[in-house]
Amino acid sequence: MTNIGTEIQRDINFSRNEDFMKNLLRKLNAKAEQIKLGGGKEAIEKQHKRGKLTARERIEKLIDQGSYFMELGLFAAYGMYEEYGGAPASGTIFGIGKIHGRDVVIVANDATVKAGAWFPITCKKNLRAQEISIENRLPIVYLVDSAGVFLPMQDEIFPDKEHFGRIFRNNAIMSSMGITQIAAIMGPCVAGGAYLPIMSDEALIVDKTGSVFLAGPYLVKAAIGEDADIEELGGATMHCEISGVTDYKMPNDEVCLETIRNIISKLGHSQKAGFDRTNAKPPKFDPREIYGIIPDDRTKPFDTYQLLARIVDTDSFDEYKAGYGKTIITAYARIDGWAVGIVANQRAIVKTRKGEMQFGGVIYSDSADKATRFILNCNQKMIPLIFFQDVTGFMVGTRAEQGGIIKDGAKMVNAVANSVVPKITFIIGNSYGAGNYAMCGKAYDPRFIFAWPTAQIAVMGGKQASETLLSIRLQSGSKKEQISEEEKQKLLNEIQNRYSSQLDPLYAAARLWVDEIIDPVETRKIISYCIEIAANNPNIPRFNPGVIQT
Repeated sequence: MTNIGTEIQRDINFSRNEDFMKNLLRKLNAKAEQIKLGGGKEAIEKQHKRGKLTARERIEKLIDQGSYFMELGLFAAYGMYEEYGGAPASGTIFGIGKIHGRDVVIVANDATVKAGAWFPITCKKNLRAQEISIENRLPIVYLVDSAGVFLPMQDEIFPDKEHFGRIFRNNAIMSSMGITQIAAIMGPCVAGGAYLPIMSDEALIVDKTGSVFLAGPYLVKAAIGEDADIEELGGATMHCEISGVTDYKMPNDEVCLETIRNIISKLGHSQKAGFDRTNAKPPKFDPREIYGIIPDDRTKPFDTYQLLARIVDTDSFDEYKAGYGKTIITAYARIDGWAVGIVANQRAIVKTRKGEMQFGGVIYSDSADKATRFILNCNQKMIPLIFFQDVTGFMVGTRAEQGGIIKDGAKMVNAVANSVVPKITFIIGNSYGAGNYAMCGKAYDPRFIFAWPTAQIAVMGGKQASETLLSIRLQSGSKKEQISEEEKQKLLNEIQNRYSSQLDPLYAAARLWVDEIIDPVETRKIISYCIEIAANNPNIPRFNPGVIQT
């Protein structure tokens, strides 16, 4: 066992850091509460007057009472589509919860947001829900209440590979894989959107409030001149007694949700992946001390071991190659009893055996080489990998290039790309350039990826990017044009402000580059639940690392 972490001195720096983190969380939680209101209190009241529960109320009644619902994509579409009045949570709520003790993916249209219409990011969010269901072999429940595609943006959601049609393609693929899909039609379900519930394995429909048809009354009138009301065209009675399109006619939302629970309770059980778990031990130090460890200034170094000591189980940390490649920490450990492999950027400035100083958060050749070997080991041993990103990129300069940094970086990226065990990524600070890739960013298929409020994702840091963009702009201008230092500083500030807005973790979460922004104290609980979810898929393919140059 490796002893990590020490008692923290609660000095003025600790208090300043703690206040900074808590303030970030306070602002984030305020935004989250506003988003959870969907279309607002008036829209919620209208939903209730129609005899319908809201999407969040439906989920609450569907999952086991008092159980944890891990919502993902809450901040999807944040700050987007403002010209249309915005789309809180993209008009769709999704996450993973327990139904009769079984992990289930749940997707619910929020009809209080533009009648549940689909924006481009809504489609991306639903595809992510299906991806999680597929990767982890989880049943999926769709609570459908949607007016269909948001027509003003139809060109950005309809025809491409990762657009609307991909959802129905996934419905078919998932059924062939034996993944249970249950759909409840709890409101309108129109046009192409009608295929989602009907391509599911079983479909329930709520009487008088649920309807499903390829074309509504107005379009039918315009197309063929026929007068038809909603009930005879696509109501519950018609589809359950005449067309046979739906399987269960439900009197209201509550009975519908209880019926889904009953169906889920009877599903057979499959073999688990077999990841090792023992009795959990709490961390040696209080996880809430993480607030005081992360600096209020991201340029300041800090000891990543101190963070890990407040996340991993006591006396479970076995560091791999502790004296080599010190800017990346690699270790076997346990988190809530689960065996894990940890790959974490060390943010402290470290000294090599030769007495050289290496910058914290930078990946050097030796640290990339170490991480590559460790990732291979975890795949061989069937141990899930946890990545903690706080990386400014790979080392640059003549010495690094001559030392083969590109080759060593490529080896690490190769190992991450071909890894077959579940990978869970946390972006806790910087996530710049190829460092994002090597530390299992979104493009490298982590089963789940989360950000702390202190995260920043970009091709490079704000200062470097702004100065580079300024130089490009000045060089592209007329050579005769003279710009004063004052004008140059003004231009630099404009570039920095625009670039900084894209570094905000909310910008990343809005576009689903991360699954969610989380409270750092929740990290341990989330890792445990994600591994439990991942264990539902026993089909771990044989690991083949591809070509890794030595």
